[in-house]
Amino acid sequence: MSALRIRKLSTASLAAIALLTQTAFAAERPPVTVPRATSGDTAVEPEWAQRLTITVGPEKADLVGATDKALQATVDYVARLGGGTIKVLPGTYRLRNAVYLQSKIRIVGAGAETVLIKEPSVTTKLAADTDWYDQEITLADATGFEVGDGIALIAKDKPKAGTTIVKRTLVARTGNRFKLDRAPRENFWQIGDAKASTLFPLFSGENITDIVIENLVLDGNRAKNENLNGNYAGCIFLQDCSRVAVRGVTTRNYNGDGISWQIGHDVVVENCVSENNAGLGLHPGSGSQRPVIRNNRIEGNDIGIFFCWGVKYGLAEKNKIIGNRLGVSIGHRDTDNLVCGNEILRSKDAGVLFRPERGKDFAGHRNRIERNRLADNGGEKGFAIDVQGSTESVVIAGNEITETRGAAARVAVRLGKDTRDIKLEGNSFQGFAKDVEPAP
Repeated sequence: MSALRIRKLSTASLAAIALLTQTAFAAERPPVTVPRATSGDTAVEPEWAQRLTITVGPEKADLVGATDKALQATVDYVARLGGGTIKVLPGTYRLRNAVYLQSKIRIVGAGAETVLIKEPSVTTKLAADTDWYDQEITLADATGFEVGDGIALIAKDKPKAGTTIVKRTLVARTGNRFKLDRAPRENFWQIGDAKASTLFPLFSGENITDIVIENLVLDGNRAKNENLNGNYAGCIFLQDCSRVAVRGVTTRNYNGDGISWQIGHDVVVENCVSENNAGLGLHPGSGSQRPVIRNNRIEGNDIGIFFCWGVKYGLAEKNKIIGNRLGVSIGHRDTDNLVCGNEILRSKDAGVLFRPERGKDFAGHRNRIERNRLADNGGEKGFAIDVQGSTESVVIAGNEITETRGAAARVAVRLGKDTRDIKLEGNSFQGFAKDVEPAP
């Protein structure tokens, strides 16, 4: 027998033995039937009948106080012991800095009786340059700034023609000079019109997991605060977080977004109110996977629900989206989302907009708009649903789309010239000059 034939038999025999061995020993791990708390094991733990609960409030609480300092002390204490529940008792809490959340924290208020309000902002220019490695700033006018305040450093980035924003806390001072909790890691120079403002989210979380916020009111005091972009703040702001639930919370009057989560996965927002915010009502931000937005009232914001960049496999269901400039906005690589069973009413520009973006590779494909009721959206020459750019493979089905203000030049559904494979199935139209304006 040739050496080649022997090698082929040997290879075949070894493969057969390997397959037999895999089959003979393939098995599932035994289930955990008696879990124990074991050091370092965060996957399996007993269901404890009682967990740590701490109260905070203006009086008769474990920690007495009505400021961000009292709230932050409670969060830090509970987090140090591995997590638990914080009950925020009835009262008005005035914040000069964000409450920085930590993992495995549940914050529960007393509904409308628990109100956290942002103090008015003050703004001044920097009187000296701060380089990226410095850990201090000098203010032109320090009136209204205090140690412990949360601030936003803002400057124009001349080479990029953009704006640089960094959030920090003031931790020490001498006159107009303040030490920061951390170096800015960006340059804030007078040639870039650098300034400091006492701007911050009310609740802020970064790189944390397993958070619940329930039954309270967050008020951004919009009339007395400058604007801060929703990529950096909101009544609630989350960055690089996962497994977050926000329930029964009102976010209102923020000069920016109501709730913004950036690269936030498995975030659930339900039974909430987001109203009268200058920016976005609910902002599932860049890269966020599997958001669930359900049973909320989203009213009087610039945009009701804004799917940012690369938001995928999300659900927006049974929301009342009323009187925003845009009801729902979908765009840059936002794919495979379902918007269903919502009421989208009286949007100033459009009820649902698929943004134009920068070509096919950037558009929001394979999204479904189903069983919604859209009424009185857009201006006299506006659109209830406007699909633009190179958007493809979108289903618009079973929606009730009505116009009660008179037909004028209004169109129920407009399809842009570069759109492809947009399926309209079983929709009802009433009161429009034109039901569908197809791609030319």
